[in-house]
Amino acid sequence: MTQADAAASIPPTPNRLVPFSEAFRDFIARDWAPYPAGPGPLPATAWAPARRERLRALFPGERLILPAGPFRVRSNDCDYRYRPHSAFAYYTGLGTEFEPDAVLVLDPAETSLYFHPRVPRTDPEFYSSSRYGELWVGPRQSLDEMAELSQVRVKDITQLKGDLAGAAAPPTRVLREADAGVTKLVDVLRGASEGERDGELARAASEMRLVKDAFEIEQMERACAATAVGFEAVVRALPEAVRRGRGERWIEGVFALHARHLGNGTGYDTIAAGGDHTTTLHWIRNDDDLRDGDLLLLDAGVELDTLYTADVTRTLPVSGRFTPAQREVYQAVLEAQAAGFAAARPGVPYHDIHTAATRVVAERLAGWGLLPCSVDEACSERGGQFRRWMVHGTSHHLGLDVHDCARVRDEDYRRGTLRAGMVVTVEPGLYFKTADLLAPAEFRGIGVRIEDDIVITDDGCRILSDGVPREPDAVEAWMAGLR
Repeated sequence: MTQADAAASIPPTPNRLVPFSEAFRDFIARDWAPYPAGPGPLPATAWAPARRERLRALFPGERLILPAGPFRVRSNDCDYRYRPHSAFAYYTGLGTEFEPDAVLVLDPAETSLYFHPRVPRTDPEFYSSSRYGELWVGPRQSLDEMAELSQVRVKDITQLKGDLAGAAAPPTRVLREADAGVTKLVDVLRGASEGERDGELARAASEMRLVKDAFEIEQMERACAATAVGFEAVVRALPEAVRRGRGERWIEGVFALHARHLGNGTGYDTIAAGGDHTTTLHWIRNDDDLRDGDLLLLDAGVELDTLYTADVTRTLPVSGRFTPAQREVYQAVLEAQAAGFAAARPGVPYHDIHTAATRVVAERLAGWGLLPCSVDEACSERGGQFRRWMVHGTSHHLGLDVHDCARVRDEDYRRGTLRAGMVVTVEPGLYFKTADLLAPAEFRGIGVRIEDDIVITDDGCRILSDGVPREPDAVEAWMAGLR
């Protein structure tokens, strides 16, 4: 099937069914300037060959298939903005919007990238395809240009089925979750019963991202720096957010503007929670007013064009000054975070970050007379009473995904060991809901979370996101200076 046939086989939406006359077909193909020279390789592609070789080494003699994934339908014939599967991005070095329906194939001795290339302007796809047509979505890469971008051998996606069906095909694994169509093709060619082995590829592809290389750490630093710019813009916008009403939505929009300008966008749905919403862990409705005297809990991160994202939370006084009760809760969370930082060093259990931070949380709760038991019991496996006010974990891996390396085995993640080069968050919190009758009256409606991104170093950790102040006095001074 040719690309033109493929485009023609997609049934158009009835209200877009407009016939093209022969006169139009002839006229539209005339007098176009040549395409400019290719942009050259993307920066991350220099790091991708070593990543691919490490993955190959885990599956010697096998074929590994890593699809980018298709567009996802938002509604009817409208798709969500495209983002490739993170494993595809990691092992190709391709980032923003590269490349719908593409497939990376790692054979034992060679690498091939299959994708849908640009067609000539004489091809009906040029003007008729809302998925690939240049008049619809802009110029696409030719085979040669994609090879220059990715620094691997590139083939037309129409060759994929034939190449995979070769008589001497090696044992094959596919990243099943990335593209249902590619997974179905692989299952037909090799037999669906072989799919049980695919889980090992998904885990390995994820585990290799636990320790970041130098390029990734530099990208994380850039993502954190861009996120700090967004937080500064939010502070400047607070008076207007209060004035306009629906201030949570205003703050979400201000941060999104800077995230989209400085990178690919936000790395996840922004939490812009004011007042009692600060006590809801994943408040993403962001539809209420902001009021002087309340807190704003802003959990947001910029995702770069390379798809690496920051994940930073600050809890800010909307008026610019903490009340005594807000400051007391805030200081307790800050001390818990400091304990988490101190525990974060190579060679120690990953879970020690959580253990250290929550020990401080439990001690502060005990000091306020809130625990029904001792601190030791509350921190034990048979206890956990402190979790009424901090139910979530204190840390997660961070990188191409906000919750990075999600397919890693539990013994290598939650029960794993910290290693130099890992990038994780440290984010304790305390959340006193308005309806919580056990909480002191002055604490009710106060939620505080402080989150930073750190890289594990040879002798401890380094904070990547310290461009946004944390100490309460520094927060107030920073806000005053910006406003």
